[in-house]
Amino acid sequence: MQLGDLQPAPGSRRKAKRKGMGPGSGNGKTAGRGHKGQRARSGGMRGSRTGFEGGQMPLHRRLPKIGFSNQKFRTTFQVVNVGDIQRADLQGTVGPEQLVAAGLVRKSGVIKILGDGELTNKVTLTAHAVSRSAREKIEAAGGSFVAHSA
Repeated sequence: MQLGDLQPAPGSRRKAKRKGMGPGSGNGKTAGRGHKGQRARSGGMRGSRTGFEGGQMPLHRRLPKIGFSNQKFRTTFQVVNVGDIQRADLQGTVGPEQLVAAGLVRKSGVIKILGDGELTNKVTLTAHAVSRSAREKIEAAGGSFVAHSA
C-alpha cells in the first residue's frame, strides 16, 4: 500500500451541497438563506457580534449600573499548606525563595501559609500571612513564623 492509495472509508464522506445552482437543484435562487435581511447577505452570519440587537439599544446598556465590586482591589494569595512543606522536606529557615525552589509557589505574589496537613520538621517560616491553625502547627513542631515585609 502506498500513500496515494489511501481512501476514506466508504460512506464516511459526503459530497458538498452545491447551493445556488438553479431551480433544478432544489437549492437554487436564495440557496437556503430566505429572502432579504442581514443573514441573506454575504458575511451576514459573521456580521453581528454577540449581544448585538439589530441597532436596538442592547440589554447590557439598557439596564442600570448598580453596586460595587471589590474584585480588583482584593489581595490574591498563593497558598502553601504545612503538609506541603513537610512533603517537600524543607527545614531550617524557609522563605519565599525556598518555596519557589521547591515548586510550591510562583516567583511573584503574596504567600499565605495554611494549616492543612501535619508538620514535624522544625522550620522558621517567612511569608506574608499565616492562618491561626498553621501558626499553631509550626510552633508545635518547634518552629516559628516571621512576617515577610513588602
